[in-house]
Amino acid sequence: MQTTLADFLRNTPEGEEAKSIVGKCVHCGFCTATCPTYQLLGDELDGPRGRIYLMKQVLEGNPVTESTRLHLDRCLTCRNCESTCPSGVTYGHLVDIGRKIVDDRLEAQGIKRPAKERIVRWVLREGLTRPALFGPALRLGQIVRPWLPQMLRNKVPASEPVAGTWPRTEHPRKMLLLDGCVQPAMSPNINAATARVFDKLGVQLVVAREAGCCGAIRFHNGDHPGGLDNMRANIDAWWPHIEAGAEAIVMTASGCGAMVKDYGHLLRNDPTYASRAARVSAMTRDLSELLPDFTDELHRLAGAVPRDSRRVAWHPPCTLQHGQQIRGKVEALLTRLGVDVRLCADSHLCCGSAGTYSVLQPELSYKLRDDKLAKLQATSPESIVTANIGCITHLQSGTETPVMHWVELVDRMLAPVVAAQAA
Repeated sequence: MQTTLADFLRNTPEGEEAKSIVGKCVHCGFCTATCPTYQLLGDELDGPRGRIYLMKQVLEGNPVTESTRLHLDRCLTCRNCESTCPSGVTYGHLVDIGRKIVDDRLEAQGIKRPAKERIVRWVLREGLTRPALFGPALRLGQIVRPWLPQMLRNKVPASEPVAGTWPRTEHPRKMLLLDGCVQPAMSPNINAATARVFDKLGVQLVVAREAGCCGAIRFHNGDHPGGLDNMRANIDAWWPHIEAGAEAIVMTASGCGAMVKDYGHLLRNDPTYASRAARVSAMTRDLSELLPDFTDELHRLAGAVPRDSRRVAWHPPCTLQHGQQIRGKVEALLTRLGVDVRLCADSHLCCGSAGTYSVLQPELSYKLRDDKLAKLQATSPESIVTANIGCITHLQSGTETPVMHWVELVDRMLAPVVAAQAA
């Protein structure tokens, strides 16, 4: 599809990239078949093909309306369309650019988002991305939880999350671990369990305390400069460890992994950070890419599968199966360890969490959650396992069935064996 850029975008990096992406779209419509919002709303403009057409109009300088912004806001950025597209359209990059341009153009016309919406978005950008603020805020939320609106109550754990001990053994093999911004407060056991599993495999996980939010929350919500600053801060925090020989950068939240693997692309025009960003992206590995290399050793170390998790439903997050194109690895590893792993119908579809989407688009988000849970429950699981903190929190808000990170299950299977060996 040919695009003639408007003067304000001509010869700009974002304009040229967007033009290139739109040019790959042949409007075949395969993407609409796997788009969750198109399936819910049945509106062409709430599917990838329609949104690409809207963004093409914006790129060419046509008038931008609040309706344009609404259709782009409704996109989950699940990137299911990228897995389906036969032409290789990198829709995720395009919609990030498109949303920013639309916001800027409307702002220039004096058309602002409603005050309540602006406040919510500011709180999400500033609150979620700062662990020093988010942790105390979460604890306060637990105190007042009974009086919170249902939507907020769903995001606040009923009790204080507890993490197990962090191993202190030094190992010659070292890898970096991104602690993240929300996960340490909402589910601190995920990273602790990961560190314990790697410790038993002879690998020490190191957390660079200066590292923080991966940048996804700001970047995907239109604050590109703030998101890029988060990325630069992480690169600076990790670089001494990389130079000291760290083998990889481990991601336990697939949403963070998808973003960090994109650092090289997003910072490619930054003369100071481009080469380091490319190396960071190349070193980044989701947990599911690393632990399968230790399958035989894990099988040797593992004890019996816990009774409450012998049969699990596996929910692959969109950021894992579509964002990072990783499929089948978790299921294969857990099956090898003796777990009965089941995929639900339409496992390729989003659960509706999608970062801040569940707060900004609650009606659509909860419809997707309820549909996902119904299909997960149809597999008769004793627990649900997934690989992203957003999915865990979102799914758990709608079911009594325990929802956990899959590495926590692996950690529980190793713990009895280690205890027995110590005895």
